[in-house]
Parts: sequence; C-alpha cells; structure tokens
Amino acid sequence: MADDSEYAPSTQAWVRDQVELYESSGGTQGTTLRDTGLPVVIITNRGVRSGKLRKAPVMRVEHEGRYAAVASQGGAPTHPRWYYNFRAHPRVQLQDGPHKQDMVAREVTGAEREKWWQRAVAAYPPYADYQRKTARQIPVFVLEPAGQD
Repeated sequence: MADDSEYAPSTQAWVRDQVELYESSGGTQGTTLRDTGLPVVIITNRGVRSGKLRKAPVMRVEHEGRYAAVASQGGAPTHPRWYYNFRAHPRVQLQDGPHKQDMVAREVTGAEREKWWQRAVAAYPPYADYQRKTARQIPVFVLEPAGQD
C-alpha cells in the first residue's frame, strides 16, 4: 500500500498518540493496547469517503502469517469506521512491530468466522463481553498477504 496519499489522523487522541508512537519508534514502542500489555498491530487503510489514509491499532490476532481484524468497537451498536473502509478498499498495510506487509482484507462468515472468532477471544478475552453487549454480530476480517489466493 505504498502511496503518497494524504494521511488523516484519527479524531481520537489515544489512537493518534498510539499510532504516532508505534510508527516513530519503528514498531518498538506503543505495541500494546494502552495499559493492558496485550499486543496490537497498526493497520493502514483508505477512507471510503475521503480517500485519505487512515491508521488504527487493532489487537494482534495472528495465525500462520494471517491476521484477524475484529470490528468490535467495544461492543457498540455500530461498526467502527474502518469496517466500511475495509469493505470498500480491502488492500491494507499491516505493521506488526517493525515488520510492514501489504495485505488484503476479507470479511469471513460461517465456520471460518467462528474459527477466527475463537482465536480472537483467546488473544483478547473482552471480545466475548463485547459480543454480549451488542445485538449485531461483530464482524471479523482475515488479512492475508497481498498476492496470495
């Protein structure tokens, strides 16, 4: 996803600060979610309306070189904005520590979603609570290296 599109930082201060720390340190700092100590990755995606680059820290859920991105928004009744960005523009960049990789995001359903949901809950148990808080089924995307089927 190497391009020179304009970057639009998040309107949420904690997201802006975490992304800035993660990137400015080359992926050696800001690698855990706030005070939880649980690892996060940074996903760069294109805004569906603005076309600008957006960046979001998400929980690190990795399996055999693929990653999950869980659109939980803390169990809110609506999807996070990046959910719509991924649907419209599935080519993203994922930074896991110092390693950056171009990926393709696809929303998973059925048995595949369930398998990734279990992996996500194992990595971050509050996801189960978030699902109980909302009537919507929390979407799960699998991010796979670009260029693979």
